Amino acid sequence: MLSVELQRSIQEHIADTIAEKRLTADLLEIIYDQNWFNLWVPKRYGGLNFELSKGCRMLEEIAYIDGGIGWTVTLCSGANMFAGFIEPKLAQTIFSQRNVCWGGSGMASGTAEKVNGGYILNGNWKYATGAPHLTHFTLNATVLEKGKQILDSRGQPLVHSFYVLKDDVLVHDDWDTFGLECTASHSFSTMNLKVSNAQCFDLQYEKRRSEEPLFDYSFLSFAECTLGVNYIGMARRFLDLFEKQLLVKVNTQAWDSVMGKFLFKQIDASRTIIQSFSDRLYGLMRGSWGKGRPSDDIESQISEVTEQCVQHIRTSVSALFPFTGIAGAQRHNEINIVFRHLFTASQHALLNRKPS
Repeated sequence: MLSVELQRSIQEHIADTIAEKRLTADLLEIIYDQNWFNLWVPKRYGGLNFELSKGCRMLEEIAYIDGGIGWTVTLCSGANMFAGFIEPKLAQTIFSQRNVCWGGSGMASGTAEKVNGGYILNGNWKYATGAPHLTHFTLNATVLEKGKQILDSRGQPLVHSFYVLKDDVLVHDDWDTFGLECTASHSFSTMNLKVSNAQCFDLQYEKRRSEEPLFDYSFLSFAECTLGVNYIGMARRFLDLFEKQLLVKVNTQAWDSVMGKFLFKQIDASRTIIQSFSDRLYGLMRGSWGKGRPSDDIESQISEVTEQCVQHIRTSVSALFPFTGIAGAQRHNEINIVFRHLFTASQHALLNRKPS
């Protein structure tokens, strides 16, 4: 899907993104030109409006080239997808801007006090992927009225989602991880910030404001698909790099007879399992696309296959990494970079639900 020229253009910026701990200005220009942050945005707002499986194939390709860049494009395009849940005229105004990029936190780690015409937001939210280049920050907050929590229909604290302008938040420069450095997923906070009712939205099927097939999926299923394919892309890269490294050693007969055949078999076995999970996941995407709201069974299968795939990848890469030698321990070696990306990504709550 990505041209060789485009792949090379991305690769040219990988080292700089790690060194600068953010996407470089030149790389952002590539992303804006390709309109990748608007991958899921309806065409009437200037987006690409990709079919789910087609968009996920592209995200997997970018993650194969570099996990940090792929992760950033995935999370930011996933937040721009919120265009389908806000008032259409407002969405048209916001998403017609070339560099529009949303991002934020799904944790309800703040409060929204109801006031005349809107809400007062207070709180601190972690892990806003792409913080340096975001135009809008998104957040979840527990709703209060006169200082008391409002309960929803299930008797749970009512939570709404909000978007705010970048100039209305304080960004805390606290993203210091050993992988996914360029995602620059810093924390942010607000203090007594007044927002309008129009900046409040809910990621629920009944609250969608666009009729494109993408918005038939629950946000959970959408997120599982898009994050899952990132992990698949990074794992494929790790296995390819490891195999290339092993091919250099096969000339040593003693090593090849003892370890080589065993490791090549492990790589082939892992590839086969990952491909099986991948085929199943993409099959679920294609089979459910354009048929209205996916059934609970389909969404349950998406959860199951992404969870099992991530567990396998985590276990398989952990088992193989000790055999990468000093190359695997060298910070600037690509196999080390991919390993760091994989295991930083594995800390995302959606991919880390159950011990293997």
